[in-house]
Amino acid sequence: MALHHALSGELIDIRPLRSKLKDAPTQTLYKSDHLEVFRMVLPAGKSMPAHQVADEISIQCLEGSIELAAVGTTQQMREGDLICLAGGERHALTAVEDSSVLVTVLLHRK
Repeated sequence: MALHHALSGELIDIRPLRSKLKDAPTQTLYKSDHLEVFRMVLPAGKSMPAHQVADEISIQCLEGSIELAAVGTTQQMREGDLICLAGGERHALTAVEDSSVLVTVLLHRK
């Protein structure tokens, strides 16, 4: 079954999942030719290994706490924190506690 992606102008609920967090999947919320927005769910201790994407991204911690390794440093992100990374910037995430983050990727497709 295909998951619903929001359409242009459609409201998207990004409120913290709280008690539903443990059972929630990572989910793409919106995708177009130039923009992708998804909620990544990371249980405590789960890591996203170092990687890079070609285009600019933002990562917003919606709930929980994660460690973000990027730009030569590691920072702890908590609910409400937002960071923007240039295209090609290597980064890694590790959940300190059960967490969800909103990731926005600018897509420069040719």
